[in-house]
Amino acid sequence: MPFLSETPSIRCSRPLFAAILANTLLSTVPGISGAGPSPEKTLLTPNLDAELVTSGTIWSRPARPDTPTGCPTPASITRAATQLAGQVPLLIDAGLAEPPAVPCIDLHASPGGDPRLGTAVPDAARLIEGGRMIGRFLSGISDLLVLGECVPGGTTTALCVLRALGYPARVSSSFVVNPTGRKEEVVRTVLERMGTPGLLDPVAVLRETGDPMMPVAVGIAQSYQGTLLLAGGTQYLAVAAVLRALGDAPPSLVTTTYVRDDPTANFAEIAGLIGVRPLYVDPGFGDLGHAGLARYCIGEVKEGMGAGGALALALLLGHSPDEIRAHVLATVRSYS
Repeated sequence: MPFLSETPSIRCSRPLFAAILANTLLSTVPGISGAGPSPEKTLLTPNLDAELVTSGTIWSRPARPDTPTGCPTPASITRAATQLAGQVPLLIDAGLAEPPAVPCIDLHASPGGDPRLGTAVPDAARLIEGGRMIGRFLSGISDLLVLGECVPGGTTTALCVLRALGYPARVSSSFVVNPTGRKEEVVRTVLERMGTPGLLDPVAVLRETGDPMMPVAVGIAQSYQGTLLLAGGTQYLAVAAVLRALGDAPPSLVTTTYVRDDPTANFAEIAGLIGVRPLYVDPGFGDLGHAGLARYCIGEVKEGMGAGGALALALLLGHSPDEIRAHVLATVRSYS
């Protein structure tokens, strides 16, 4: 497969890479998220990823930019690709448990709650409007927006949203072994609490079952005037599904082949049902001679922090696949 599944007809003179950061308390449930050394510490992952993406280092606390198995975090890949593309990422705090140590657009929001226990994002409507304001602002400074996200536990909130909207979704995980049983337990509990989810409007679905990233992304997509690429996997499928339910055409989506090819998920099927034709990046990490990056090929991590979109952006801006892969390899080796 080529580095990018197809070459989109995108012309831009002012590209911008941005990422929405948020937390959901679902990530602290044991067995749900592998995006951190412990369930509690998953709440810090967006903060640490923000430091790594913007500066190439983590300075606020002792931490390594890889998993316990030595797999480089997707933020490392995003750092390499955006640096090569000459981008300084713009970060958006949509609801973090702890204030980030890097400059962000701050929506003054709280982390998402556990949707099993009650309303997950009480201020979803306000966050949509906040996203619209950001989208209008970014329209004035860019003509191509690649929008990533970092929400540990977000594939599970995405599963809740997609199921509540009526899609027969199965989702990926940052774990090699997808905790599908644990996620199904969460979804059953959430849908039982909601009663008759099929009768809820899309904003109510976000409010009851989602996480703070989703309404912000919906608002940005509704107001951004340039070309928008949602850079992520299942979590952005949930955003696309909400946009479709609201009567808006979902933007294009770009993710890695590692998400598409996950046998425990049905990403391509759900994208087709929503009416989205994703772009897929094949990073070819199994051929670089780096044991940690090769773990992506066996299903660890797969995607995150807009990594697939950042790789695609570097390609669209004229860098060859070999150049991009070499820069990713040099970046992750510099952490050793």
